[in-house]
Amino acid sequence: MKKIIVVNNPKDWKFHVPEVDVVSAKDYLTKTDYTTMRSIRVFNLCKDYSYQSKGYYVSLLAEARGHKVIPNVKSIRDFKAPAVVKIISDEIDDLIQKSFKKLTGTDFELSIYFGQNVSPQYLELSQELYRLFQAPLLRAHFVFKQKWFIQSIRPICVNEIPDAHLDMVDKFARDYFDKNRFVSAHSEEYLYDLAILINPDEKEPPSNPKAIQKFINAAEKTGFRVELITKKDYHRVGEFDALFIRETTNVNHHTYAFARRAQSEGIAVIDDPDSILRCSNKVYLQELMNVGKIPAPHTIIAHSENRHTLAREIGFPMILKAPDSSFSLGVVKVQNSEELQNELDKMLEKSDLIIAQEFIPTKFDWRIGILDGKPFYACKYYMAKDHWQIYNWNSKDKDDICGLYDCLPLEQVPHGIIKAALRISSMIGNGLYGVDLKEVNGKPMVIEVNDNPSIDDNVEDQIGGEKLYLNIMHSLRRRIEDRLNAAQQRIQHQHGIDYYL
Repeated sequence: MKKIIVVNNPKDWKFHVPEVDVVSAKDYLTKTDYTTMRSIRVFNLCKDYSYQSKGYYVSLLAEARGHKVIPNVKSIRDFKAPAVVKIISDEIDDLIQKSFKKLTGTDFELSIYFGQNVSPQYLELSQELYRLFQAPLLRAHFVFKQKWFIQSIRPICVNEIPDAHLDMVDKFARDYFDKNRFVSAHSEEYLYDLAILINPDEKEPPSNPKAIQKFINAAEKTGFRVELITKKDYHRVGEFDALFIRETTNVNHHTYAFARRAQSEGIAVIDDPDSILRCSNKVYLQELMNVGKIPAPHTIIAHSENRHTLAREIGFPMILKAPDSSFSLGVVKVQNSEELQNELDKMLEKSDLIIAQEFIPTKFDWRIGILDGKPFYACKYYMAKDHWQIYNWNSKDKDDICGLYDCLPLEQVPHGIIKAALRISSMIGNGLYGVDLKEVNGKPMVIEVNDNPSIDDNVEDQIGGEKLYLNIMHSLRRRIEDRLNAAQQRIQHQHGIDYYL
């Protein structure tokens, strides 16, 4: 992807950044070459972002053209909104007070150059403000009234950098642009930048290290330059064209924040925030299945008002599920009324609603992988040894924690299983899902839908192999190009209007 720095006057650019073009705002706004170019990343360093200024229009037209731009118009508007600045000041209050605890005086200006500061003691605060406002050159004004807070923050131009800082800023600029995500010796091989969000410390991640490497290989074959990121890289989401989340997701979690940010900035993302929101809460899923008349085990949404009727309506054994349970955690089986009430006491302390479901014993559960509304893998997950679930976290033998598995070609899966999986997933969205089902007397019963299904080396890929990984990468690329095509169509439509006007 081609990278360009846009400034008011290229003669004012004082830094040495190899392989990145520096162009004037006038050229970017008026030359038709930039209007029709695709796969462009724009770094807007104009001296003024005020409404209808050249700097404002650089970011506005970059978004209309489908170019990736930093800062985007949303960030520019945030600079001008006192309410936003106050909210952010309150949000990072602890960090502000910690950073300035030794500072005397009543006001202070902090200059943030490419996410850094010339003084190491302000590095953490500088990185946080860059994460929140996403402009390469910033200046924040702090005042002290009983405590420190941000009075204002604004982007600055190159001419506002003090001469004493220029050498350090030159290094910051080279560090910022020289990273693999911006410049590569083989950049011509890649069209887009992909971030894969992982958690190296996660006990049971959605993909094991070998599978992650297979995703990287598939992505590179699909035209992506790939970088593995973690939760500390939230501020960098806008630097990529696509985000693939391979960390267990939840709404009250940084994974959801990553997905939301990607979606708001027009970045292709799997899993999208709507899918995370819908799949991570089993109460929502159950209501969705009730409305859609999806075949499922007899289930009741339990709460404090109906807890004493559950035994009569469902019977024993009974399954209780926390709304945000995953990997069999937060799921319990109760055998009698005493166990039921004890578990309800615990669960209802954390959530006003939980799931109560009839227990249907089977030797295995089906998992149907769905991508873009189509099935692309099928697995049987067998129950853990001497256990009623796929996972037995209480097993003393680590080899018996998880049951066996078996992948099958899609044509060998009962038609009703695939039909039910497609039906429920279509009610969730158009992303990547793993639909869990049981087969009872030849009929499907949907258990749940996972927005972040496990895809492990030598498990889910037993049949599809490399094609499984390529399918997901091709989907991400299509999402990027659909957005770019839509942007180009908007431009062409506007040109047509201008012609007739």
